Amino acid sequence: MKFLAEACQKIEQSEIKPSAWIFDFDNTLFPSGRQIFPLISERMSQYIERHLCVDRIEANRLRKLYWDKYGATLTGLVRHHAVDSKDFLKKTHDIVELDSLTYRSSRLRWVFRQLSGKKIIFSNSPSVYLEKMLRLLGIRHLLDGTFSIESTNLNPKPSMIGFRKVLKIHRLEAKRCVMVEDSLINLFSAKRLGMKTILVTNELNQHNWVDAKVRQLY
Repeated sequence: MKFLAEACQKIEQSEIKPSAWIFDFDNTLFPSGRQIFPLISERMSQYIERHLCVDRIEANRLRKLYWDKYGATLTGLVRHHAVDSKDFLKKTHDIVELDSLTYRSSRLRWVFRQLSGKKIIFSNSPSVYLEKMLRLLGIRHLLDGTFSIESTNLNPKPSMIGFRKVLKIHRLEAKRCVMVEDSLINLFSAKRLGMKTILVTNELNQHNWVDAKVRQLY
């Protein structure tokens, strides 16, 4: 975990010591994009087909359009098509296969044990899915809190509304928080609020709103 240690050292050497570490979830703490995301995306497209009475091409277009525009497909479906958010989240994220697609990483648990201060998960995922996955990963007991898409009132990252809500509810000062993410646009919002930022990536490009990089946490 050399790269994480170096990133944390760089952050902790700043003038203001961090009192909280806020982590993204999917593709930051585990590789959900390889197997889990395709299952969820398929269920979302099926749901859009049925409820909006469109073909698969249009369903896929809308799913991606709202994801890109709002940070979550659900937000666009609620705003533009009056979709029931609870029904959508239940039917798209209730995946039996999660147990077999998830493994416990000792390195990930080491990460959380090494960091001082509060440790909070801020995800655009629904709460039931998030809590189940955290237990499967074996890290729920190492956290001080979680913040799901429901917690943001459907104003997910990169919306500043969602970021301000997580700070308010957990009584945090942005300047004393570190946001750890695999998404550049989400880190841009965090930096605008005054947070320190760590990008989980293999890319070499530099960005002025990223304070440090780490290849992976798991």
